[in-house]
Amino acid sequence: MAESSPHDPMQETPDTCDTDNITPTGQDDNTPLLSVADRTPSSGSSSPEKNFQPTFDHPYQALRFGAEMGLKLILPVSICMLLVTTAVLSVTSFTDNSNNEYFFYTPFHEKVSNPGIRFGEALANALILVAVVLVMTILLVLLYKFRCYKILYGWMLLATFVILFFISFFYLLDLFKMYDVPIDIFTLFFMLWNFGCTGIAAIHWKAPLKLQQAYLILSSALVSLIFIKYLPPWTAWVILIAISIYDLVAVLCPIGPLRILVNIARERDEQLFPALIYSSTMIWMIGMADRGHTVSDSEPSDSEDDMGTVDIATNGQNRNADGKQTGPAETQENPSLGVFETRGPQLGLGDFIFYSILLGKAAHDSSGDFNTILACYLAICVGLCATLLFLVIVQRALPALPISITFGVVFFFGARFVISPFLNVLGQNQVFI
Repeated sequence: MAESSPHDPMQETPDTCDTDNITPTGQDDNTPLLSVADRTPSSGSSSPEKNFQPTFDHPYQALRFGAEMGLKLILPVSICMLLVTTAVLSVTSFTDNSNNEYFFYTPFHEKVSNPGIRFGEALANALILVAVVLVMTILLVLLYKFRCYKILYGWMLLATFVILFFISFFYLLDLFKMYDVPIDIFTLFFMLWNFGCTGIAAIHWKAPLKLQQAYLILSSALVSLIFIKYLPPWTAWVILIAISIYDLVAVLCPIGPLRILVNIARERDEQLFPALIYSSTMIWMIGMADRGHTVSDSEPSDSEDDMGTVDIATNGQNRNADGKQTGPAETQENPSLGVFETRGPQLGLGDFIFYSILLGKAAHDSSGDFNTILACYLAICVGLCATLLFLVIVQRALPALPISITFGVVFFFGARFVISPFLNVLGQNQVFI
C-alpha cells in the first residue's frame, strides 16, 4: 500500500456513478468500474507483481473465462432492466407526470409543438445535466485527491439513505394504491425501517454477497424510475446520447475527470467505494478488522473456476475452517498449487441506471410493444459484449456506455418506426414469412 501500514477503514472511496469503464487485466493506467481486476500474485515478497497475466492451457479455457465474465455482468443488468420495464408497464403512476414536475436542472419542459424548438430545448437540458455531472465529478476528484474520506463516505451514505427510505416510500405508496392493498402507517414504517437499515448495512458494511447485489440492483432500478418520470420526453433520449459522449471523453481523455480519479486510486493502491459499484465479489468498506491478513492456503472462492491456474476469488475475502468469510485478505499465490486469486468483474451502477432508462423509455414510448422492447434489450446486451471484445483487442480502458447506448437508441427508432409497422401490416394481411 502507498499509505501507512494501519489501513484506514474509510480508504475505499467512491467512483462516479455516470461514467463506467472496462479495464483489461494488467493495465496500470486505468482502474475500471467495469473490470476484471488485476491478477496480483503474492509469493511472500513485499512487492507483488502487478502485471501478472493468467495463462490458459487451452484457448477454450480463455474463451470460457471470458464468457463467464460476460454472464456475470449481463445477468444483473438484465434483472435491473426487467424490474424497470415491469414497473413502467404495470404501474402507470411510476411514469405519469401530469403535474408537470421536472428536475430543477431541466428548465425547458418541451411544451411547444414545433419539433425543431422542442429538440433545441431537449439539447439544452442535456447540456445542463452533463455540466452538472462534470462539476460533481470534479468535486469528487478534489475531495478524493485531498483525502476527504469522511466527506465522501457521508455523501454516499446520504445518497443511499434517500434512495432506500424516501424514494422507496413514495414508490411503495404508488404500488399499494395501484393494487388497492390496505396498509396502516405503522406497518409501512416498520417495513421501510427494516428494508432501509438492512440495505445500508449491506451496501456500506458487511452482508451476504447476494444481498448486497440485490440492494445495488434495486437502488439502480429506483433511480432509473425517477429519471424516467421527471425528465421531459425528448430530453431523456438526448441525455442518453450526451452522457455516452461524456463517458467517452471522461474515460479516454488524458485529463478526463474519471481517468484522473482512477489513476489516483491506482497510485494509492486503494479500492473504490462499493456503494456505486456492482461487484460479482464482496467488497467491504468499513469495520474491516486485520486488513493486512494474508491467505496462507489456496482456498476455494465464491465463484470458483476450474480452469487450471485461474480462480475467481472473493475480492480478498479470507475464509475460516467453516467456510465463512472472516475478513479481507491480500491476493496471494500458493507456490505448491500455482493458483492465483483475482477479483471478479465489476460494473458501475451508472451503467445499470442508463441501460434501464433506455429500456424503460422504450417500453413507455412504444406503449409496451414487445418487438421494440426486445430489440432494445438485445442491442444493449450486444453492445456490452462488443465492449468486452474491444477490450481484449485494444488492451486499454474503454467506457461501457457508448456502444450499448448507441445500439439501443438506433434499434429503438428502427424497431419503433420500421420493424413494428411492417410486422403489423403483415399481420393484418395474414402474410407469414
